[in-house]
Amino acid sequence: MTKGILGRKIGMTQLFSEEGELVPVTVVQAEPNVVLQKKTMENDGYEALQIGFADEKESRTNKAEKGHAEKANTAPKRYVREIRNANLDEYEVGQELGVDVFQEGDKIDVTGTSKGKGFQGAIKRHGQQRGPTTHGSHFHRAPGAMGVIDPMRVFKGKKLPGQMGGKQITIQNLEVVKVDAERNLLLIKGNVPGAKKSYVKIESALKDN
Repeated sequence: MTKGILGRKIGMTQLFSEEGELVPVTVVQAEPNVVLQKKTMENDGYEALQIGFADEKESRTNKAEKGHAEKANTAPKRYVREIRNANLDEYEVGQELGVDVFQEGDKIDVTGTSKGKGFQGAIKRHGQQRGPTTHGSHFHRAPGAMGVIDPMRVFKGKKLPGQMGGKQITIQNLEVVKVDAERNLLLIKGNVPGAKKSYVKIESALKDN
């Protein structure tokens, strides 16, 4: 069954393994999450565990959010997500979840919002090659041909300049290097999407090999 927790990306550091290997790790702080709701087939048409993380400001909450949170005896949360395929029998509404739901060596999937890069050209956005800079060339960092002549239009999905980043990204099969329950910290091998202080969702790996 799937386990999950919400947290805040703190930054990156490095550790030495027992073999003396240098391991880059991402530090995620996960203050106790609160189970806000258990969604069932009878009431909602699907099963999921709704959890919340980080209290929302009083001025930014509405009556519906306050009423929903009161059922779990907690304050409205800023970051709310659902965990599918969870064993609902193991959880109760209002229960707090800590980083100890995971153990060292667990494989996880981390979902976050990638850093926004603004409007970028095809070279930076898609990794395309640039054209020659000499001999009268007018093709330097432009996208190049739009497509073949016959359709008389540009096909959908053409890799062109545009907004880069700021999208939901999931990195799969990362490894939990260390669990610090006292400080509510998870140390994850490698990098995870998002800027510092951004929110991430951590779940059991879907394709755990």
